[in-house]
Amino acid sequence: MSLRLENKIAVIIGAGQTPGDTPGNGRAMAQLFAREGARVMVVDRRLDSAMETKALIEAEGGQALAFEADVIRADDCRRLAEKCVETYGRIDVLVNNVGIATGDAGAVRISEEAWDHIQATNLKSMMLTCKFVLPVMEAQGGGSIINISSVAAVAPVRMLAYKTSKAAVNALTQGIAMKYAKKGIRVNALMLGLMNTPMAIEGISKGLGVDKEALIEARNKSVPLKGGMGNASDTAYAALFLASDESRFITAVILPVDGGQSAKIG
Repeated sequence: MSLRLENKIAVIIGAGQTPGDTPGNGRAMAQLFAREGARVMVVDRRLDSAMETKALIEAEGGQALAFEADVIRADDCRRLAEKCVETYGRIDVLVNNVGIATGDAGAVRISEEAWDHIQATNLKSMMLTCKFVLPVMEAQGGGSIINISSVAAVAPVRMLAYKTSKAAVNALTQGIAMKYAKKGIRVNALMLGLMNTPMAIEGISKGLGVDKEALIEARNKSVPLKGGMGNASDTAYAALFLASDESRFITAVILPVDGGQSAKIG
C-alpha cells in the first residue's frame, strides 16, 4: 500500500450507504482513504449507516470516527468541524458528497418545497461545511476540498432543480478556490457521469417504477467508453488523487469522471 494520505485527516460528508447491490460513493471514498493512511471522520445524517462504514474501515485496520449530522443545518456543520479538530487536531481533506433529486420536475410542475429541498441539500450544505472548515484549513496553512458535482450541470437532463444545483456547485467550487488559493487551500469538484451506485440505480428504478436491469442496460449504452457506467471505485480513486499531495498544483478544476459523456454535449 502506497499510503498516499498518510497522516492526513479527512472528513467525508455522506459517507453512509443507501441500500443496494453496489457500494455507494461516500462509503467507497471513506474506505479507500483509510486504506491509504488517512484517519476518516465518517459523516452522515443516519448514524447507523455511518457506524457501518466505520466498522468496515476498522475491520481493515483503519481509523475512523462516525458522526451524525444534517449538513443543511449550520449548527450541525459547526459541530462536525469542531468535533474533528477536537479529536484529530486538524482537517486536511473535506469531501462534500451529497445530492438528491427527490420531487424534481420541470419549471411548471415542480413544487416550491421540492425546489428548496434540493437546493438546500445539494448546494447550501456544501457552502455550510466550507463555512466552518475553511477557517480550520486557513489556520493550519492549507487543505483540500472536493465537491461532488454531476455531468447534469452541463448536459441536457430533465431534472431542472438537480441540474441547477450542480451547476451552482461548479460555480461555488471555483469561487471558493480563487478566494483561498493564496491560503494554500485547494478546491476542486468531481463532475460524475452515469454511475452504478445504489442512489442512482435503486433510487431511479424505484422513483420511476422501471425495471432495474433495463435501467442498467440503458445507462450502460449511454456511456461512450467501453464497459458502460462507472462505479463508486472510479469516484473514490479520482477523489483520492485530489485529496493527495500529488495534486498539489491543481485547484478550481471541475474534473469529469464520466466515461466521455460530457464530450457528447452539442
